[in-house]
Amino acid sequence: MAQQLVYSSKINKIRSFALILVFGGILLMYAGILTKGIEWLMVIFFLLGVLMVFLSCAVYVWIGTLSLKAVPVVCPSCEKPTKMLGRVDACMHCKQPLTMDRNLEGEEFDEKYNKRKYAKVNKNNNK
Repeated sequence: MAQQLVYSSKINKIRSFALILVFGGILLMYAGILTKGIEWLMVIFFLLGVLMVFLSCAVYVWIGTLSLKAVPVVCPSCEKPTKMLGRVDACMHCKQPLTMDRNLEGEEFDEKYNKRKYAKVNKNNNK
């Protein structure tokens, strides 16, 4: 039986990374509370935790600005609105691979199509 790949939206991947940063920062600060007997270790855990939380805030702001620039489309499978970043992406709701490039219709879904190097090679091959 062939294993079916599950794709994920780029926006959701980055949001998940930011959420992991938040929880990681909170866990580090909690570790700092557990090591309050060793002051220098407690301070290091607190500083790393706060740094991770601030980094997650920066990632959330960054993905928010990217989300505003993303192209809104309606998924042909679930017919719900979703956003696309790049030439290929996946639906946020049903994980259906999506593309707006007519040259890639019917092709196997691969995120390499979003890389500039692939776009240049593909453009040279079409000439």
